Amino acid sequence: MKTIKIGNTNFEASQVALGIMRMGDLSTEDAAKALEAAVDAGINYIDSADIYQGGNSETKFKEALKASGISRDKLFIQSKGGIILDPKRSHDGLVFGARYDFSKQHLIDSVDGILERMGIDYLDSFLLHRPDPLMEEADIADAFDTLQREGKVRHFGVSNFNPQQVEMVQSWINQRLLINQLQFNVVHSGMIRGGLHVNMIDDASVDHDGGILEYARRKHMTIQAWSPFNYGLFAGMYINDPKYPELNKKLEELGTKYHASKNAIATAWILRHPAKVQVLLGTMNPEHIKDSAAGADINLTKQEWYDLYFSAGNDLP
Repeated sequence: MKTIKIGNTNFEASQVALGIMRMGDLSTEDAAKALEAAVDAGINYIDSADIYQGGNSETKFKEALKASGISRDKLFIQSKGGIILDPKRSHDGLVFGARYDFSKQHLIDSVDGILERMGIDYLDSFLLHRPDPLMEEADIADAFDTLQREGKVRHFGVSNFNPQQVEMVQSWINQRLLINQLQFNVVHSGMIRGGLHVNMIDDASVDHDGGILEYARRKHMTIQAWSPFNYGLFAGMYINDPKYPELNKKLEELGTKYHASKNAIATAWILRHPAKVQVLLGTMNPEHIKDSAAGADINLTKQEWYDLYFSAGNDLP
């Protein structure tokens, strides 16, 4: 498994990470198998959030870590906080917030809860989970200083922030924001499309993200690509979906060439970008973890990268 330096620091981790949002549904035995499959595939980075299945995913991770015998010191463990869960809207593994809350006490309490549920003493990184319009300078700065001083969090980042939001928070705090977690894949590729259709008036020229891809590269922030195989927030997977016949045909063609699965090729497409993106896998199936992670060892040519982009319905101006 190839590695990248998170945020251009010595904090080095696998290019593919395992997200545990769905781990709460598993038995301890199956959760341990998923964790073992990830480590066997070279993955040493775990991503979570305090709201995943109401905290049950983190509790199950604690059980899985113990059952697997994997040393905590062999893993980089990350979680996110700042969303107050809305139980009425959250169902079938989907999580929705009633509000966002970046108050000092909530952020500190969030980390304390994460550490207790996961059975660990510290987080390698803690991310602000979606921007809170009511966020205030002193709350975030004091929370981050306290968490770092007490040894509970080593590094910090954000999730789903635009460049101006990142700049604002960065101006408030003493720590460097190393990470921005964003949905990104060959279908959900607005960050690419907007950059290609500069100075045009078609729909593809609309920049929804404030140039976040270019900003991250300039600032040496690691983009963590969540939902790498989904075409919408919760709409479904494009892999083997009849709505994307050309894309799946191209994925299969390249899979045959590289002796890999469609998921591996889709992973390789993301990792081919020079922004040094880290891919977050959300599957709990050991075989899917293994075959998707194999994409880190596939080096697509430039033309293959573009051909996949075209097959997803994109074009060049």
